Amino acid sequence: MNFYETFWNHKYLRGETGWDIGYVSTPLKEYINQLTDKNLKILIPGGGNSYEAEYLFKKGFKNVFVVDISSIPLKNFAKRAPSFPKKNLLHSDFFELGDTFDLILEQTFFCALEPSLREEYVNKMHKLLKPNGKLVGLLFNIPLNDDKPPFGGNKVEYLSLFKEKFKIETMEVAYNSIPQRAGNELFFMLSKNR
Repeated sequence: MNFYETFWNHKYLRGETGWDIGYVSTPLKEYINQLTDKNLKILIPGGGNSYEAEYLFKKGFKNVFVVDISSIPLKNFAKRAPSFPKKNLLHSDFFELGDTFDLILEQTFFCALEPSLREEYVNKMHKLLKPNGKLVGLLFNIPLNDDKPPFGGNKVEYLSLFKEKFKIETMEVAYNSIPQRAGNELFFMLSKNR
């Protein structure tokens, strides 16, 4: 077990899961609601309890994968959604994933990574996406912690980080954030550059 797995296991065991709101965040729910191709191969990295995966699955998306470095939320998810395919729950380090996906949904994974890994995150996302694949989700638009997750950031920083590998379709303050995050999240949609 590596340091990161131990760190996140302790968070779950101690109930220190302030990022977990217990349901799909409104911006992601509304984005998912407008998806029509049920055959999309979708990844949710650092998925935790992954209410997004459960919601997608109930809406008929059967090609959904969740990866997390901690087995605890994956086990929680398997109990909560017993019909979800167990083979699609990946207990692994995101940076070691192979495979490719049509869509990757970002929800509190980016802010959980040390800022020194952000460039590696961008490169890995680019590699994991199929041609014309999309990376969609939410990023914090506020300064947060310097020494532990969650790590914040801002639009200018994110634009400079993503612009070489992705076409930025949208990166705006989310108009439909949950009340406790109102004004502090950017909804973004990026398309993979070839």
